[in-house]
Amino acid sequence: MVALSTLILLLCAAKDVMPSSPHWKPTWPSYRVPVILPQSTLNLDKPQFDAEARLEVVSPCGPACHKSSPLPTYEEVKNYLSYETLYANGSLTETEVGIYILSNGGDGSQGRSRTKRQIYGYDSRFSIFGKDFLLNYPFSTSVKLSTGCTGTLVAEKHVLTAAHCIHDGKSYVKGAQKLRVGFLKPKQKDGSKGSNITNSAVPEKMKFQWIRVKRTHVPKGWIKGNANDIGMDYDYALLELKKPHKRKFMKIGVSPPARHLPGGRIHFSGYDNDRPGNLVYRFCDVKDETYDLLYQQCDAQPGASGSGVYVRMWKRQNHKWERKIIGIFSGHQWVDMNGTPQDFNVAVRITPLKYAQICYWIKGNYLDCREG
Repeated sequence: MVALSTLILLLCAAKDVMPSSPHWKPTWPSYRVPVILPQSTLNLDKPQFDAEARLEVVSPCGPACHKSSPLPTYEEVKNYLSYETLYANGSLTETEVGIYILSNGGDGSQGRSRTKRQIYGYDSRFSIFGKDFLLNYPFSTSVKLSTGCTGTLVAEKHVLTAAHCIHDGKSYVKGAQKLRVGFLKPKQKDGSKGSNITNSAVPEKMKFQWIRVKRTHVPKGWIKGNANDIGMDYDYALLELKKPHKRKFMKIGVSPPARHLPGGRIHFSGYDNDRPGNLVYRFCDVKDETYDLLYQQCDAQPGASGSGVYVRMWKRQNHKWERKIIGIFSGHQWVDMNGTPQDFNVAVRITPLKYAQICYWIKGNYLDCREG
């Protein structure tokens, strides 16, 4: 049995992280990605779907709180990475997993109002208008969930989002069984005179085209954590659509340390609920981090939860720049910093373990998940 401290050290190991060349490019590291495989699956009772959908998560446990938490044991990590799968017909299963390190692994604030704006000084968000932007990469990878959150296309039929958009930690939310994913598209032209003008100062009206979700994976770390302490570390879920979406998607990647991110910044786009029908883009500096979370003050509003947090770095093997999702925007936290309340917006990092799990959910084959 691998000791957890050894496991984490192995998973943190990366090659070629920070070259000393004066012409250094921010480069995607090569991580030793573990293997996570299903061990057994159990049928559960059909859920009640009685929870109210929440568009944000508020937790008082900040960076110092998370950093001081004891490391979970190996068995606890396996338990957290076990998962529930919800199907469109309402059936539910629970899958236990095993974690393996291959020998050649290198290859490859309480009481605060929840209605307070999550804006820090000047509102630095940008609404994205016009089909020339909305329908082009990377903005075209952002989709809207019928529960009110945002998601990101990460494969031909898969969407990454926040777990709290589907499950409140105790029960699945209303609408989770008939969950749909919305793709922003231009409204059909009516053929009237002037309808083909594309350079109008008035933004072109858009609408959502919806695709039903076939099944949803939620890690048990979120369900057992119930949005407190350890639960925040597992606020992510993967949706499988009933049919391919036929858009370019963004790959997932292991989250590098914040000091290795280009400019120390992250980016994400979401459907903030104070700008209905608009896709809202933002970027900001990372303020702090733990092994599982990124703390930042990107301006955001409820509805942006579930957005894929991404960066653009140099892919040495392919000799090109590449954007990857390195986290999932979770929500808002009030933190007691030496008796002074301070607030952050929080994103869940894609660690090597989470990468292995999410990639397996997508690919169904661990051999395709060896490079993070």
